[in-house]
Amino acid sequence: MKSRKAFGIGFHKTGTTTLMAAMSDLGYTFAPRFRIEGEIDTEELLADALRVAATVDAVQDTPWPLFYKELDEAFPGSKFILTIRDTDEWWTSLLRHFGGESTAMRDWIYGEGDPNGHETLYKARYDAHNAAVREYFASRPDDLLVMSISSGDGWDLLCPFLGEPLRDTPFPHRMQGSSNSLGRRIRRRLQRGFSLR
Repeated sequence: MKSRKAFGIGFHKTGTTTLMAAMSDLGYTFAPRFRIEGEIDTEELLADALRVAATVDAVQDTPWPLFYKELDEAFPGSKFILTIRDTDEWWTSLLRHFGGESTAMRDWIYGEGDPNGHETLYKARYDAHNAAVREYFASRPDDLLVMSISSGDGWDLLCPFLGEPLRDTPFPHRMQGSSNSLGRRIRRRLQRGFSLR
C-alpha cells in the first residue's frame, strides 16, 4: 500500500479511466467498479465505499466524486484529483456513451438515469460538482490537483502532486473515441464488478 491515498473525484467521462491507468503505472491499487442493482441507499453506499477505500490506494469514477468530503474526513492527509473537461465536450462524450441507457447510479447522481432529454440537468450537476470541490479545497491547494487530461495534462502535473519521480514514458490515454459497446467491453476488462445488493 502507498503511504497515503489518492482519490479521483472527477465525474465519469473526464479521463477517469486514463487516470486509473496512469496511477496504476505508478503502483497504486484501485477499488473495483461499483455495480448497483435497484434503488440506492446513500448511507449504505457510503459505508460500503469507505470500507472499500480502506483496502486500496486509490479510487476513481462513480460513486467516489460524491463522497469527497467523507473520504477527506475518513482518510486525513489524502490527495484528491479532480479530472475535468469542457462542459460541452463532457456532455457530448457522456451522451454518446450513455444516452438511451438508464442506470440507478446516474439517477442517484443527476436525478434522471438516462441523459437523453436532460442536458440542462446533467450539465448543471457537473458544473456544480466541480465548483464545490474547488471551493472545498480552496484553503488547501496542496491537497487538490485539477487535471484536464483531454487538454493534455499528464505526468508533468500528476507526478509532482503525488510525490513521484517524473515519468519519461508517454502518458496513457484510454477510452478515446470508443463506441458505447466497445467502451463497455474495455471497462469490463479493466475492472471486476463490485455488486451491492
